[in-house]
Amino acid sequence: MPERPPSGWRPRSVRARLLAIALLPMVVVLPVVLGFALFGWLAQFDALLVSKANDELIVARQYLNRLKERGGEQLSALGRSAAFAEAARDGSIADLLESRRQELGLDFLRLVERDAAAAPSPERKVVEAAFAGRAGTALDVFEQDEMARLSRGMAERARIELVPTPNAAETDRAVETRGLVIHSATPVTLADGRSAALVGGALLNGNLGFVDTINDLIYAHSALPAGGQGTVTLFLDDVRIATNVRLFGDRRALGTRVSREVRDAVLGEGRTWLDSAFVVNDRYISAYEPIVDGEGQRVGMLYVGFLEKPFRTARWTMIGAVVAAFTLALAVTVPFLLGLARAIFRPLERMKRTIAAVDAGDLGARTGEAPRDDEIGVVAHRLDDLLDGLQARDAELRAWGAELDARVGERTRQLEETRRQLVMSEKLASIGEITAGVAHEINNPIAVIQGNLEVAREILGSAAAEVRTEFDLIDQQVHRVNMIVTRLLQFARPDEYAGYVETVAPGGVVADCLVLVRHLLERADIAVTTRDAAERSVEVSRTELQQVLINLMVNAIHAMPEGGALTVSTADEDRADAPGVAIRVADTGVGVPAEKLGRIFDPFFTTRAHGGTGLGLSISYTLMARYGGAITVESEVGRGSTFTVWLPVAAAA
Repeated sequence: MPERPPSGWRPRSVRARLLAIALLPMVVVLPVVLGFALFGWLAQFDALLVSKANDELIVARQYLNRLKERGGEQLSALGRSAAFAEAARDGSIADLLESRRQELGLDFLRLVERDAAAAPSPERKVVEAAFAGRAGTALDVFEQDEMARLSRGMAERARIELVPTPNAAETDRAVETRGLVIHSATPVTLADGRSAALVGGALLNGNLGFVDTINDLIYAHSALPAGGQGTVTLFLDDVRIATNVRLFGDRRALGTRVSREVRDAVLGEGRTWLDSAFVVNDRYISAYEPIVDGEGQRVGMLYVGFLEKPFRTARWTMIGAVVAAFTLALAVTVPFLLGLARAIFRPLERMKRTIAAVDAGDLGARTGEAPRDDEIGVVAHRLDDLLDGLQARDAELRAWGAELDARVGERTRQLEETRRQLVMSEKLASIGEITAGVAHEINNPIAVIQGNLEVAREILGSAAAEVRTEFDLIDQQVHRVNMIVTRLLQFARPDEYAGYVETVAPGGVVADCLVLVRHLLERADIAVTTRDAAERSVEVSRTELQQVLINLMVNAIHAMPEGGALTVSTADEDRADAPGVAIRVADTGVGVPAEKLGRIFDPFFTTRAHGGTGLGLSISYTLMARYGGAITVESEVGRGSTFTVWLPVAAAA
């Protein structure tokens, strides 16, 4: 008997297995576990860096919001102050506003009356809210001419030359002339009772104090590694207008632009960026979020971040330390493990050589001296004892073997002769009785199996659930194959082989049968019409009724080689005052000549020139007669045939 191949790779020698047991945990398993642990640690490390950047962005956002709130509070306090009321009475508002503008560090501070609200103005949304009685603050983009009207020198201070920046989006602009202004408006009432708005604002372009203050809030006490550097930037569109990022030396990166990737994500999609990003000339762990103006449009970005290089260096340093420690552990542990494995497999190899010598016929081979202080030494000495006993019994077995061979040879000859006689008798007794019936009965189940397999192959690729019915039917037909011999005997001795009787709805059986022969119908281009008018049930073996109807349908298909129409109907019908159900199978085929109708149910009579055994209709007739039913036929040459299966109703019906 050939040796069965192994299901998978495995070490074939004890030496290899012991070495695998000793080395796999250290050389394979531990590195894999360590790799997963390092991978998880690095992922957590990166997540912590991103979380840190996000927390710092929250601080920067809160500072910006507080700056906006403070600007609104300062204007509201000024508008409600006694100094403002007094200045409104004596006409010295302009002097008061200029004095307070310088104290508050604003670029402009002015009074806008309601009559002037209709004129185009960059702060119009804020002013309209103030006229409605609501103080407000907003970040807005001011054009160059608008800033020139508001404050002397403001437009010039807002001007920033663009610096070519790697990875930035392409642009034709060489200078940024717009200004990002944080401005507030608060409602006030003049001495004569007129409503007005007090409006003030500050330019953020080049406002280094703004970003330096945020940077001190975030990074003054932050634990950054050696060489770490925290940065804060305010963008107008994608241009840095206030930043502490350096190009070189003390020169700040004003006028440089953000990378295309970040610009598309933050300004284009409105997302918050939390990841590594290229900033001017190096990579930073960065957090960007969009800045919106008073109308909700994205006009810039707020950024915080810290240099990625020190953290990357720390990461690789940690990985190197772990790898070095693991390598040192291997150098110490592996030789020790190999020594333990060697002390085990050497005695085992000696026993293996002894067994190989005995298998080759040397019954005097022995393992020899081995230490007795462990299990392997005990096994080695026990093996030698067993080999001694084996050698002693070998002679006895050889003598017994010669005698046994003689007896077995004689008995084998007698059994072989008897077997040949029994096989010949069995063949002679059954060949004439079952050949035709088996050939006919197996044809239908095999045809069904093949048809359903074809259906399964067509549709199984995308919808296996759709062929569940076909597979169930295949199982039923395979079971029929096992019952073929019994069905043959049903024809000869029907009373001795009665089938399992159950209450059956004829319409359901008809539907099952049509599924079974569907492949034959489609191949022959036959249209099928069904009419299920029967309300009664019958007591019959479902499988046997199915067998009869399939035989009739297959015969009808064979009678229509050029195609046609097959009609299967059920109806309640009484015969001889006995209630029953009639199942009719009608075709538009070639028909049966009148002279042959009288013999159509005779055994071995067939109208087919090729392929028929003549047992189908005779077996069907016998099966239905067992249940008190009958099969009748009406046929006309060239017009077709109609077979009617009539069965009495169930007792409970």
